[in-house]
Amino acid sequence: MSKVESLSRWLGLDTLKDQYAYGTDSEYGVIAKEKIPDRWVKTTCGYCSVGCGIQIGVREGKAVSVRGDLDHPVNDGKLCPKGLCEHESISADGRALYPLLKQGKGNAFRRVDWGVAYDEFIFQMREIQRKHGESSFAVLSTGQLVTEEFYTLGKLVQLGFKTPNYDGNTTLCMASAVAGYKRSFGSDGPPGSYEDLENADTVVLIGANIADNHPILAYRLLKKKLQGEQGPKVIVIDPRATKTAMQADIFLPIRPRSDVYLLNGIAKILISEGWVDEEFIQSSTSGYEELLNSLDDYSLEYISKVTRLEAGKIYEAARQIGTSKSTLFAWTMGVNHSTQGTETVNLINNLALLTGNIGRTGSAPMSITGQCNAMGTRETGFTSSLPGYRSFESLDDRKELAQLWNVSESELPQKRGLAYPDIVQGILSGDIKGLWVIGTNPVVSYPHRKKLEEAFKKLEFLCVQDGFHPTPTTEIADLVLPAAIWGEKEGTYTNSERRVSKVNKAVDPPGEAKSDFDIFLDIAQRIGIREKLYSNWKQPQDAFDEWRKVSKGRLCDYSGMSYEKLAEGPLQWPCNDTVPQGSPRLYSDGKFQTKDRKAKLFVVRSILPPEEPDPDYPFLLNTGRTVEHWHTRTKTGKISILEQAAPEAWVEINPRDAKALGLRNHDWVTVSSRRGKISRIRARVTSIIGPGQVFIPFHYVEASANRLTLDDACPISREPNFKQCAVKLQKLRY
Repeated sequence: MSKVESLSRWLGLDTLKDQYAYGTDSEYGVIAKEKIPDRWVKTTCGYCSVGCGIQIGVREGKAVSVRGDLDHPVNDGKLCPKGLCEHESISADGRALYPLLKQGKGNAFRRVDWGVAYDEFIFQMREIQRKHGESSFAVLSTGQLVTEEFYTLGKLVQLGFKTPNYDGNTTLCMASAVAGYKRSFGSDGPPGSYEDLENADTVVLIGANIADNHPILAYRLLKKKLQGEQGPKVIVIDPRATKTAMQADIFLPIRPRSDVYLLNGIAKILISEGWVDEEFIQSSTSGYEELLNSLDDYSLEYISKVTRLEAGKIYEAARQIGTSKSTLFAWTMGVNHSTQGTETVNLINNLALLTGNIGRTGSAPMSITGQCNAMGTRETGFTSSLPGYRSFESLDDRKELAQLWNVSESELPQKRGLAYPDIVQGILSGDIKGLWVIGTNPVVSYPHRKKLEEAFKKLEFLCVQDGFHPTPTTEIADLVLPAAIWGEKEGTYTNSERRVSKVNKAVDPPGEAKSDFDIFLDIAQRIGIREKLYSNWKQPQDAFDEWRKVSKGRLCDYSGMSYEKLAEGPLQWPCNDTVPQGSPRLYSDGKFQTKDRKAKLFVVRSILPPEEPDPDYPFLLNTGRTVEHWHTRTKTGKISILEQAAPEAWVEINPRDAKALGLRNHDWVTVSSRRGKISRIRARVTSIIGPGQVFIPFHYVEASANRLTLDDACPISREPNFKQCAVKLQKLRY
C-alpha cells in the first residue's frame, strides 16, 4: 500500500463512516433501530476551520447520527474522526443545564433561575465598573459562536458595557496571521481557496500538520493523486516528521525557531536565480530594494548550518517554488505560536509576492485558521478591528460605522482594548476585577497555567458561559450560564477560505440552556440598550441582515448573501451585486488595501526565543494536537470512541535521548519546566521528534502541557509563544 493510499484510508475512515451514517449499537456492532433518523438536518461542522458540510440525523427530537454532506463544496461528503461522531457531543454527560451561582467565594453552587442569574451578573459587573472604572470589566470569548452571536456580543461589550477590554481565545491561535496580513496587504483576510490545494503545482506547508489538525484539507491536497492524476508537489517545513510530513515530496525537518533564516534564505535564492516575478514586484509591491539589501548574509551554507538542513534540500525547495507555475504557501500554529509569529507570516507573504503567487489559481499565502468560526469573529467581533475590517484609529471608519448604527462616533473606541495576554496581566496587576468567559476553557488552554490560576483568584467576580459543566474553568466561576452548543442553534460560520456556510438547529438545548444569541439580547434588555443597538431583532437572521449592510463595500463584503441563498449552498466573500456567487480569491487585480494599493515586502531579522535549553532543562518542548481530540476535550473527552482512541497524553522523545535517560517506550516520566510540572505522563519513544526536542499534545487537563509553557507573546499580534520552552524529563521509578 502506498503512503498516499494509507493516508487516504485513514482520512476516509470508511468503516467508521458506514457505522456512523446511522449510528451503531456499541455492544453488538449492528445498526440499532433507535439510531435510524426520521429526518436529516443540513448544517456545518462545529470543530475546526475547514468548514465541512454535515447532516445531523434526528429521531424523536434527539440527534442520533451524522453523515457528510455530499453536496457541500468543502468536503465531498467526507468527515474526520471528530466530525463522524459530533452528534454525540450534544447528549454527552456534563452538559450545563441550569444557571448556577455561588453565594460568596469558596461556597458551593446552587441552582438559580435566569432572572436571578442575569440580575447577579449585571449587578456585579456594574458595581465593579462603578468602583474601578468601565475598563475594569473584561470579556474573553471564543471562536465557536455563530457570526451573528459575535456581531451581537461585540456591540453589547463595546457599546453596552462600554469596556474596550474584549478579546477571544482566537488570539491564542491566529492573531499572528491577522497581524501579518494587515502589515503585508493592508487588511486581514486569507487570499486563497481550498481548490488551490488541488490545483497548485507546488504546495508549501509551514508548521502545518493538516493531516492531524485539518484532515479534510489533507484529503483535498492528495485528491488528484488518489484519483491517479498528477497532483501538486508537496514541501513540508516542520520540526516533527508528522503524518503530513510523511506525504511530502520534500521534507525539511527544520531546527525550531530557525524559520526566519530559512525563509530569508529561500528569498535570496529566488532572487539570485531569477525565479521571481519582476513585473509583479514593480507594479504591486513596495520595499523590494530594502529587502534585497538585507539578504546579503543569507548564504546557502550559512542557512544550512543555522537550520540544520541539507543545503541541497533547501536549494531544491527554492527551485521547486521558483520554477512552478503556481505555488500555494499555507501555515497554521507552527508559525503563529511564536514571539516572532507576525514577522514570520510577513516572510511567507514575501515569498508569495516575490514570485507573484497571489490572486491566481493555485497561488496564495494561506493562513489555515484553528476554530470553526474564528473568521466570523475576525470580521464582525470588535476584537482585532471594528466590524468590516475597519480600523479603530480611522476617524472615517468610525464615522461610517456610527452612521450605520445610528450612534455617536464618540461611542466607538479609538483603539483596540487589551488583548488576551494583557487582560490576564491586567487581572494580576489589579486593573481588571470582573471577567466574563464565553465558550472557552482558559485554565487548560492558556499558557503558563500557574500564572493564569493566580490571576483568576484575584478576580472579584468571574462569570463563565459554556455548554458544559463542570470544566476546570466553570468550577472556579462565581456564576455559570448554560449555553446551547452546535446542533442546538442557528446562524453562520465562515471558514478559512472565506466561505460562509449555514448553521442550522437540529434539536433543542437541554435543561434551561439558551443560545448565546438569546443570552446576549436578554442582558442587553436588562441594561436598557436592546432597543438602541438591536431594534426589532428577534432571531439570528436579523443580526445577519444588519451585518450584510455593515459589510457592504468592505473587503469582507457579505451584502450579496442571504439566508435564502445560503440554504442553496455556501458562498465566499466578497459577495455582492458585482460577484453575486462570491469570489474564490482576493487581489486578482494586483491591488491591495494599503494607501498606495501596493503590498509591502518586509525585512525581518531573527530574534532569540524567550527560552532555550540549558544543562538544567536540556530539551525544547513543542506542543500541538492529535486528530481525535478538540481543544481541551470538553466535547471530545465525553465521546467514547474518541476517548478510547486517545485516552491519555504522552511525551514524544527521540530514541537517542531516550537511551541516554534510560527510557523505554511507555515508561512513565515527569516533565518539568521553570513554571510547572507534569507529574506523570507516558513516554513515546519515536523518531518523529528530533534529538533535543520533545512533543506533548495540549488537550489533557490530567497532564497539562500548559503547566510548562511560556506566556511570552508576539509583540505585534500578542499571540503567545506556545511552541518553545526548556524542559527536563525524569523517569518515574516505583
